[in-house]
Amino acid sequence: MEAFFLAALQMSSGIGSVQLARLVSFFGTAERAWQADAGNICNGGCLNQHVAEVLCSFIRKNRDLPKQLQETCGKAGISICTITENQYPVLLKQIFNPPQVLFYRGQLQSELCRIAVVGSRHFSAYGQSVAENLSGELASCGVTVVSGAARGIDTAAHRGALREGRTVAVLGCGVDIAYPAENRGLLAQIAEQGVVLSEYPPGTRPMPGFFPARNRIISGLAKGTLVVEAAEKSGSLITAELALSEGRDVFAVPGSIYSDTSKGCHHLIQQGAKLVTMAEDILEEYGWVPGKEESPCKSGQHVLSPEETAVYQVLSFEKPLSIDEIIYKLQGSNTANIAFILLQMELKGIVREDVSHAYVRTVKEGIL
Repeated sequence: MEAFFLAALQMSSGIGSVQLARLVSFFGTAERAWQADAGNICNGGCLNQHVAEVLCSFIRKNRDLPKQLQETCGKAGISICTITENQYPVLLKQIFNPPQVLFYRGQLQSELCRIAVVGSRHFSAYGQSVAENLSGELASCGVTVVSGAARGIDTAAHRGALREGRTVAVLGCGVDIAYPAENRGLLAQIAEQGVVLSEYPPGTRPMPGFFPARNRIISGLAKGTLVVEAAEKSGSLITAELALSEGRDVFAVPGSIYSDTSKGCHHLIQQGAKLVTMAEDILEEYGWVPGKEESPCKSGQHVLSPEETAVYQVLSFEKPLSIDEIIYKLQGSNTANIAFILLQMELKGIVREDVSHAYVRTVKEGIL
């Protein structure tokens, strides 16, 4: 129950992680702090006067909140972990401002082999393919991929990791809220194969101010942060800066010099971020074994028919091709069943159809 008293205290306006830790240290437990009279809170000196007064008012109006949180989490299948528990991620505990409480769905683990993969919501086919493939390669080597479940590169990173292993989604809302809404199914899958977590209690709607705070958790969970695509002013660069401020590594994927979504990555590389073109570029940094044959999540093989092989060879990771463009590039091959062939390849997970009904490759290894 102590965890729910701590979570309730964290919900008061103006109480940050540092102030919350100071408050609990002063009273000995979160429960004692919650049950303390207003005079002891205001005169204890552990909080400034304004924050103390706000907290006292909050407690007075929400006296039963800890019990209500416990019931809500129990009904929704949401677990809670405090910073003093063994399962609390070790790397996250080491940052300047770690959340005192984490709400989560799935299996929270304290593993150290984690890499954050982040990027733009406005992505290219190239960026999407890179994020999926690099995340899949990392996951197949036992590395947990951390991202923010946002549209674009984050979603691609989670999907790639789920094909091969484990991933962590850090939300800027409650873990019972699907944001963006189209990722409801993806978040459910992540909760099955990894963990969905947040410092915000159930029912918390996404707010713009929550996402920069969310980014510190993404970078704080990981040994390093990989930026796949980012504009010059991007939330992904904030995550990279947070990683640097905590002494963590930053990696970046190069892109076209003409692409706005690659300018942020190129700036990071100019500033000393390690250029990444394959998972081994990251694995070798930490001495992690890159051999997929030693991984518990070994990548499968995709056996293609001659027709599928011909289609695969004309496709790329960067430029989506329409069916008419594919037919033109095949020149003379039997294209009567091209739509069926593409459907079969999509079901195998080796091509993807975008919103304009054009196709790109999604895997570059294991093609037979």
